Amino acid sequence: MSSTDVPYEGRTAWARNLTAPVRDFLNTESGGASVMVVATVVALVWANSPVSHSYTSLWTTRLALRLGGDAVSAELRTWINQGLMTLFFLVVGLEAKRQLDLGELRDRRRVAVPAMAALCGIAVPTAIFLAWNAGGPGAPGWGAAISTDTAFALAAVGLLAPRSATRMRVFLLSLAVVDDLAGLLVLSIAYTHSVDLIALGAAVVQYGLLLALRWLPLPRRALSVALGIGIWFAMFRSGIDPVISGLAVGLATSAYLPSRSDLAEVVELTRTFREQPTPELARAAQRSLVSSISPNERLQYELHPWTSYLIVPLFALANAGVHLSGGLLIAAYGSPVTLGILTAYALGKPIGVVSGAWIASHPRLRGPRASISPPVLLAGGAVAGVGFTVSLLVSSLAFRGRLLEEAKIGTLSTLVVAPVLSWLALQLIRRLPADLRARQIAATAEDILDLSAEVDPARDHTRGSDRAPVTIVEYGDFECSYCGQAESVIRELLTAGGEDIRYVWRHLPLNDVHPNAQLAAEAAEAAAAQGRFWEMYDLLLAHQGRLRLDDLEDYARQIGLDVDRFLDAMRRREYLERVREDVASADESGVTGTPTFFINGRRHHGVYDIETLTREVGAAKRRAQLLARAAA
Repeated sequence: MSSTDVPYEGRTAWARNLTAPVRDFLNTESGGASVMVVATVVALVWANSPVSHSYTSLWTTRLALRLGGDAVSAELRTWINQGLMTLFFLVVGLEAKRQLDLGELRDRRRVAVPAMAALCGIAVPTAIFLAWNAGGPGAPGWGAAISTDTAFALAAVGLLAPRSATRMRVFLLSLAVVDDLAGLLVLSIAYTHSVDLIALGAAVVQYGLLLALRWLPLPRRALSVALGIGIWFAMFRSGIDPVISGLAVGLATSAYLPSRSDLAEVVELTRTFREQPTPELARAAQRSLVSSISPNERLQYELHPWTSYLIVPLFALANAGVHLSGGLLIAAYGSPVTLGILTAYALGKPIGVVSGAWIASHPRLRGPRASISPPVLLAGGAVAGVGFTVSLLVSSLAFRGRLLEEAKIGTLSTLVVAPVLSWLALQLIRRLPADLRARQIAATAEDILDLSAEVDPARDHTRGSDRAPVTIVEYGDFECSYCGQAESVIRELLTAGGEDIRYVWRHLPLNDVHPNAQLAAEAAEAAAAQGRFWEMYDLLLAHQGRLRLDDLEDYARQIGLDVDRFLDAMRRREYLERVREDVASADESGVTGTPTFFINGRRHHGVYDIETLTREVGAAKRRAQLLARAAA
């Protein structure tokens, strides 16, 4: 059975299975938010059930950790809010750092728009809340009205616009990082009554050591974990809410793509271990394998499911329980605290986000163009009006008794109001004239291209029209089983897409694991010299286990090549340099495994089944057509 006959299983090469690209991050956030909604409902039912007393007694149970004569004691709810939630903000910081190193924000000028949008999205809600509460008992709780809940906001966008909102989700993720950082600073400074400067200094020193580890020849993983825990304890002792330590550590954890040289070393060490299975070689192979993936992505891979599916829902369960009664609800929706929080999020967030992005991208200030159009920005600002995590954290510090219950009702109300307002904005966008939408999209920032070498029809091997709105470039290896499986997907995609898709194949033979891949790539080029590249391409991927020279000679004969000319080119390695050029362009584009796809110059992350690629191609086609319409 050929590799192309094996059913596609939706798996990718191991090096990319360990990554956490933005789509995986967003998908996990969406699933985790669903669990969080369930936990919120359970908390409300529990707090209003005949055994509601058990809800309060459980979360106020004290738990102490002792080491010798020293002890750290706090309520169970505090351990969740200030302990486990540190890991949630660590994951947010990790994804922010990944975006800064590898994603949309690697062009540092683009940080200005979501950053200013976040800051104005804090200032305007603060002003609205204080307009309701200035001089009253609710005034100290202004910090409860400022911070977007990342998980809920991203989940809402995924549900409201699952096919066409990737840019909005990335913008929201970028905005949420600044928003979370500002919210945690407010939480740590404005709601801290006394600060132990010695403990705070210890936290700062340890953070400096954590930053310096990358330049020190020391066992980084163990020391990083020890320093991270030390920073948390020092912050806890200082009196400042320690959850900010998670975001700080995440932002200090670098992200990078694995290099092909590192992966080649992994293969060599693994091969050596296979020949001599000793503990020393096993340890060397393991360390090489782990270090080839950035610590940022390793931590995300390990922590993100736990934070999304366990820690944040547990936080919701511990904090969302409000004993509801008719009298409380009537009083709450007439209370300046509830109305201040609700209007600050529902009105203040979209106003602040839109105005902040407008200021940062204004031509007179020579700012960068926004990545999303004004109507989409309004929809994003509306969904950013979801408050939960930081809002409840601040409320628990700022209020007690009835005011706390009213603040929680205001925060929980945003979970309904913000998605509804965003849905209305998206419905409005769908009704805008096509020419207006085209002009709006044309005015947004151009895509940051990941593909270093543009497609050259005179050089590259292409299928489809050169005028197609969508171009798919694949870096592949003829001996790679994943490339063989993906070929059937590409064939189906080209059949369904017709003249809308152009497909390009470029060589990336992984010689350290596929001994015949280089020879097969040169054979394809030798066939191309006689006008038969795609015929040879089809045969090579259909017979990936038979790629020796005599097999290649047989394929040349089958497709009608001048066999003598073909064999002479193969013996003289005539096309070795041509294959090397493709490999060099792969290196420049950060490609380390096969198959790797680029859609209109943007790298495709994750699985490459027909549904996923069809969705990505559809989005690229719509954007390309709108841009062409605006230019016409």
